[in-house]
Amino acid sequence: MSELTLERGLAAFRAEVDGPVAAFFSSCVHCGICAQACPFYLETGDPKYTPILKLEPLRRVWEADFTLWGKIKGLFGLNHKVTDEMLAEWEELLYDSCSMCGRCSMVCPVGNDLALMIRKSREGMVQAGHAPEGLIAASVRAIQTGSPMGLQWKTLAVQINHVQTSSGLEVPVDKEGAEYLVLLSSMEIINFPEYLEAITKIFDHAGVTWTLSTQCFEATNAGIQIGNKDIAAQLVERVVAAAEKLKVPKVISPECGHAFTAIRWEGPNLIGRPYPFKVFHIIEVLDELRAAGRIKTEGMETDRLSMHDPCNLARKSGVIQQQRNLMNLVAENFVELKEHGKFQWCCGAGGGVSSNERAEPLKMAAFKRKKAQIEEVNPERMVTMCATCRTQLEEGLEEFNMEIPVVGLTEMIAEHLVEKN
Repeated sequence: MSELTLERGLAAFRAEVDGPVAAFFSSCVHCGICAQACPFYLETGDPKYTPILKLEPLRRVWEADFTLWGKIKGLFGLNHKVTDEMLAEWEELLYDSCSMCGRCSMVCPVGNDLALMIRKSREGMVQAGHAPEGLIAASVRAIQTGSPMGLQWKTLAVQINHVQTSSGLEVPVDKEGAEYLVLLSSMEIINFPEYLEAITKIFDHAGVTWTLSTQCFEATNAGIQIGNKDIAAQLVERVVAAAEKLKVPKVISPECGHAFTAIRWEGPNLIGRPYPFKVFHIIEVLDELRAAGRIKTEGMETDRLSMHDPCNLARKSGVIQQQRNLMNLVAENFVELKEHGKFQWCCGAGGGVSSNERAEPLKMAAFKRKKAQIEEVNPERMVTMCATCRTQLEEGLEEFNMEIPVVGLTEMIAEHLVEKN
C-alpha cells in the first residue's frame, strides 16, 4: 500500500464533495439543533462534539476548492487550511465520538444528512493516515481472513457441530439452490452462538431452505466503518461471489444493524452494479414467515420487557413494525421506551466505536442517554436485534450496576416455537 499522506487525504476529501455535500454545507443555518440529537454531546456537555463541527475538515475543503468566496479568500491567503495537525485532532471527533446513528440527520431543520457526511469525511481521514488503530487492525484482519475479528471457518465449524449435536438438526453448508444464504457477524459467532441455533430451529420449523457458505460467512464490513471504499467494495464482492456461486435468490443479514445497511444499501453502489439477489435482515424474514403463518408459537414471556431499536435497522432502514409484530407473538408485558423506532437513542457503540478501544470512555458516556431511557420504564429484560447493540447494552448496564439481562429477538422466537409432533 502506498504511503498515506495529507495530500492523499485532501484529494479524498475533494473526491467526496458531490452535489449533496455542497448543498448541505450551503444550506446549514448554524442552528445547533444537531447537538441536541447527539448523545456524545448531551452526555459530555462538550461543544466540540457538536455534529456539524465534526465535519469541519470536509467543510474547509469544500469552501476553499468549490466556492467562489473560498477561492477569493484563497487569493489573499485568508482560508483556514486543513493541516495534518488538524486531522490528528479531529480523528477523535470523527471516529470516537460518532456512531453515525443518524439522529442528527433526522432533526436537521434543512434536511442535511450529517451522518452521510461523517461517512464521507472518514474517507479523507483514512487516506491522510488518521484512523484509530482498532479500526485499522479490524480492516486488515477482514481483508486477510474475511473477518474483522480474525475468525476463520474452522471456528464457525466448531459452532456448527455444537448446534447440530444440541438440536439434532442439520446446519446446511454450501447447498446450491437454497432460498437463503445466511450471513453471520463475528460477534455473534463469539459472543452469541445461540443465534445460529435459533435460526436453525426456526427455519426447520418453517420449512425454509437455507445455507451457509464456506467461501464467505462474514456480514460485517470494516471498510465502511473505517471509511475505505476499496476495502468495503472488496468485502461486498466476497458476499456477492458466494451468493452467485450457490445460486441463491436471497441473502440474510444477521442481527447486526451495521452489517445490514452495508450490504443492503451501500453494497451495490460500492461495486457499481445491482445484485442478482435480494437482501433482507433476519427480522424482516421472520416477520414474513409470521405473516404467512409459517411460524407457530406457544406460551408467552411474562416478564416486563422493553426493546432497543438498532439505529441502522429502524432509523436508517425503516424496519420498525416487524420486530413489534414478532414481540407480540411472545411477549405478554411489553412496554416501549419513550423514544423508540426512528426516534430512539443510539446505544453509543455503532459506526466502529465498539472496535475503537480508546473510545471506551466516550462510548460509556453516550450510553447514559440509553440508560436514562431504560430506567424510565424499568423493564426486567431488554430485547434487541443487533449483536453490537446487545454487547453495548450488556456492558453499559453492568457498568452502571443495573441487573437487566439482554436477549436477542431471534432467540426469543425460537424458544417459543411449537414443537413438531
